[in-house]
Amino acid sequence: MAVTAQAIPMLSDNYSWLLTEAVTGKIGIVDPAEAAPAIAVLEEAGLKLDIIFLTHHHPDHVGGAEELRAHYGAKIVGNQADAHRLPALDVPVYEGAMVEFGVANARVIEVPGHTQGHIAYYFADGGLLCAGDTLFSMGCGRLFEGTAEQMFNSFGKFADLPDETLLCCGHEYTQANARFALSVEPDNEALRARAEEVDRLRAQGLATLPVSLGVERATNPFLRARSAEEFGARRRAKDNF
Repeated sequence: MAVTAQAIPMLSDNYSWLLTEAVTGKIGIVDPAEAAPAIAVLEEAGLKLDIIFLTHHHPDHVGGAEELRAHYGAKIVGNQADAHRLPALDVPVYEGAMVEFGVANARVIEVPGHTQGHIAYYFADGGLLCAGDTLFSMGCGRLFEGTAEQMFNSFGKFADLPDETLLCCGHEYTQANARFALSVEPDNEALRARAEEVDRLRAQGLATLPVSLGVERATNPFLRARSAEEFGARRRAKDNF
C-alpha cells in the first residue's frame, strides 16, 4: 500500500491526516485546522509538506492551510465549485478528478450534505477514504447546507469502496455517536462490540480512527439507512439526542 495515514490531533476534537506516499516519499495533509501541530510532527520526522487536501470550507478544516503553504511551498487542493470560500487553490478539482500524489492518485468524490461544496478523497493504493465531516464513525455530519436526500445520495457514492477501506474523518466524535447508534439499533451485536471497543480506547486516551468501512457498514445507523426518508429521520433524531 503506497499511501498511509497518521492522525494529527488539532483544536479540541479535530483530526488532520498526515499522508505518506511510500514510493516517492511525498507528504500530504488533509484538512489542517492549525499549522503548528502539523509543523511539529513534520519537523520531528524531518519531513516537508508537498500537498494540502481540503474537503470543505469550515475554519476548523482550513485554518492552517495558508500558513503551511507559505512554510513549505505546498500546493492546496480543493473543490473548484467552492473556491470562493476556500484558501486560494493551486489545484482546483471536481467530481471524478484524479489528483497525483507521488505514484498514487486521489479520486475526488463530491459529497454535498454537510456543506454544498464538500468533497472526499479516495486513495485506492492505500485503501483510504478521507471523508472530512461527511461520514464519521457511527455517525455523519450535520446538514448545515444540504438535505438528507443529498447526504443519503452522497453515502451511496461510497458503496463501491471495499470493506477494508479505512475511514479517515475529521473529528473524534465516535463515543458520542455510539450512544446514539445504540438507541437506534440496541440489538446490533456488532455495534455493541464496537461501542465497547471505543470506550476502551477513549479510556486510554487513544484515537478510535481510522476504522474500516466494513465495520461502519455493520454499525453506522446512517450508512445502514435504507432510504433518504429514514436517513433524514435519524439525522433529526441525532440533532435532538
